[in-house]
Amino acid sequence: MKKIPLLVLAMAMAMAAPACAGAGPADAWPQQPITLVVPFPPGGTTDLLARLVARETSSRLHQNVVVENRPGAGGNIGAAVVARSRPDGYTLVMGTVGTQVTNQFIYSQMPYDPARDFAPVTLVANSPNVLLVRAGQGFGSVREVIAHAKAQPGTLNFASTSVGGTPHLSGELFNRLAGVDIRHVPYKGSAPAMTDLLGGQVQLMYDNLPSAIGQIKSGAVRALAVTTTTPSPMLPGVPTMEQAGLKGYAVDSWFGLLAPAGTPAPVVKRIRDAVAQAFGDPAVRKQVQDLGAIPIADTPDDYARIIRDDTAKWRQVIQDAHIRM
Repeated sequence: MKKIPLLVLAMAMAMAAPACAGAGPADAWPQQPITLVVPFPPGGTTDLLARLVARETSSRLHQNVVVENRPGAGGNIGAAVVARSRPDGYTLVMGTVGTQVTNQFIYSQMPYDPARDFAPVTLVANSPNVLLVRAGQGFGSVREVIAHAKAQPGTLNFASTSVGGTPHLSGELFNRLAGVDIRHVPYKGSAPAMTDLLGGQVQLMYDNLPSAIGQIKSGAVRALAVTTTTPSPMLPGVPTMEQAGLKGYAVDSWFGLLAPAGTPAPVVKRIRDAVAQAFGDPAVRKQVQDLGAIPIADTPDDYARIIRDDTAKWRQVIQDAHIRM
């Protein structure tokens, strides 16, 4: 058998390499089920959106996307699981403002670095928070709340679902921009906070819209404003905080997919494209909107910019308000 000179063999292998490179990680991916970690308990907005995304992307990626709830420490436990996972696209997290932005300024120790340990994939959705009062309490507008807080300092407080969550931060930003001191009362979730709002133990409450929409529609509470820069189609006639008089006010309670840092860009793009394709279906968009959220599905670069901008914004608000766990 005639031997092939080593130089010829090396040249042949080099010429074949680009062809092999064309069948890159995205072409072969996915070859096994994908785990989508939700760093919060089942039933909340993060979980509901994650299950919708998992269902719709499974059919488009032709592979199962399995939701796994890993709650604890304000989302840090579940996010840390993903940060330490192999960067192969098979483990993702549904991140929030808390896990990717604010927790690092509130917790004395973090099990991951939000900027270094993740590759943003896509911002899935925005969901407004909403300022609530008990029906018949007497406040009919944001201006009336501000006037009362200035005329009678120390007489108002607001409930939120946790320390450092976007409902809490919504109230702190309100205080900062309105020049008032409405005291924060944290609760372990929306349900106990809503119970005390209805019972009169607190005068105001900030909640995520999907959690509050039932009580709003029943007439038990009144929505004075939403925290996003655009009104919510689910609350016709309810203004934004900026429309209500607080210039520059904006709080987005967003939810987005992230992979471990180092995940190949073509794989990240395939995941993002699957979400974008799903959200191109009007029926899927309506399902997201029915949850009280606004479907987005932007690019990894767009999502990374939002994370950077929110990090700069909330760092200052948290420091000024001295928020710590």
